[in-house]
Amino acid sequence: MVYSNERGKNLTTQNRTSQNSQNGGAFGSLSNLLLVIIMILGVFVAILNETLLNVALSKIMNDIGITPSTAQWLSTGYLLVIGVLIPVTAYLIQRYTTRTLFLAAMGLFTVGTFIAAVAPGFTMLLIGRMLQASGTGLLFPLLTNVVFSIVPIEKRGSAMGTIGIVITFAPAIGPTLSGIIVEHYSWRVLFYGVLPIALFVIVFAYLKLKNVTETTNPKIDPISLLLSTLGFGGIVYGFSSSGEGHGGWLSNEVLLPIAIGVIALVLFTWRQLTISQPLLDLRTFKYSIFRLSTLIMIIVMMAMFSAMMLLPIFLQNGLGYSPLEAGLVMLPGGIVMGIMSPITGRLFDKFGAKWLAVIGLGLIANTLWQFASITLSTSYSTIMIFNTFLMLGISMVMMPVMTNALNELPPPLYPHGTAIISTLQQVAGAVGTALLVSVMTNSSNHFMENTVMKDDSTLPILAMIAGMKSAFLLAFGLVANALIASLLLKRSATQEVTMEQPSPN
Repeated sequence: MVYSNERGKNLTTQNRTSQNSQNGGAFGSLSNLLLVIIMILGVFVAILNETLLNVALSKIMNDIGITPSTAQWLSTGYLLVIGVLIPVTAYLIQRYTTRTLFLAAMGLFTVGTFIAAVAPGFTMLLIGRMLQASGTGLLFPLLTNVVFSIVPIEKRGSAMGTIGIVITFAPAIGPTLSGIIVEHYSWRVLFYGVLPIALFVIVFAYLKLKNVTETTNPKIDPISLLLSTLGFGGIVYGFSSSGEGHGGWLSNEVLLPIAIGVIALVLFTWRQLTISQPLLDLRTFKYSIFRLSTLIMIIVMMAMFSAMMLLPIFLQNGLGYSPLEAGLVMLPGGIVMGIMSPITGRLFDKFGAKWLAVIGLGLIANTLWQFASITLSTSYSTIMIFNTFLMLGISMVMMPVMTNALNELPPPLYPHGTAIISTLQQVAGAVGTALLVSVMTNSSNHFMENTVMKDDSTLPILAMIAGMKSAFLLAFGLVANALIASLLLKRSATQEVTMEQPSPN
């Protein structure tokens, strides 16, 4: 199929959709708005749950009697399921209706939440977490695909900005909310509190959710499915194991799954480009704007993980702050991201992604440079301000660049584009975490071995600061390259033509 030949037909359809939606806001009609609200609620609780557990791991270990190396599976297993499942979402979105997929995803998430809440031990808790992950992995690609199906191209920035309020705010408030709960209540409240919201979303969706995407009957290629599972699963598991400190870079537990993953991904790529119905259509990368935008998003994800991971470690282990205080550092940044998301969406519709990305990446790079200068005398409020500017920069990049990437694709490739971006974000998170933890650890060890202040009581903290500086400087270098790349961004050809057409009276 030659997608480029369909550009004119797609433009006609999009312009007709635009004309029909002038009085209905970005989502076209009240029924479409209700549909998106239902799905946003589901995505919100799923993403919130993804970050709730991190602060509570120590209490869980004490309560059910497990070691840190066992407890890390509650995070690694979660990422592993999402990394394996997301590549399949392109097939599922084409095969099943919006209503069926959403109810199935929320059902899996809710069952997993209940099992985790009542779990008597580690095994049942892990099963609950993996069921939660299987639902979460479906929800965001499904929501994105629905938005691109119902929203005209010139209003997608505003629509994705509205979605971004919850997508960015949920992980930002997760550590703070978790810190408040585990400081006063059992960690099980984290699951019991989410359960009624999830049940409400299921009932609401059952009564009000409609189908908006057309289904086909694609065939699933078992070999592609196997290679995808081995490829993405192996890479996420290998890097996550190193990032969690479960194995050094040279351990078999890290190298073997990464090697298997890389080989499987090479074979997976070759197969997707040679079969008639690929599981994940990699021809999306033939579109230059999609390629460039995806690269920028991967780097930004790694930079965001550097702050979300390293700052709480430094605040708690270096400066002696409580988990709640460490979580509160992230809160103002989350609020700023929530406020800015719809604003940057409207700016994207008007001006495109290029200058939003340039300014946003400039803010991110400057903040990471400031983080690399943190010392023992750096105040709590200063770190909070730095993190807020970091989140402001990220809010100017993530949704606009993602929307710009998907705008370049023809509609038949939307499910594949969203699946590819979501998958690479998960992989970037695992790789970024492992890479930055490794750099921080090695730099800290090097500082300890070469310092002359062997008896200084502050030596471990100074070594941690030295390690953090190296990690943040690496993140700065990555973002600096993304900033240079962002100068090449431009609007998709489809959006340029749409912007040039006069609005109907």
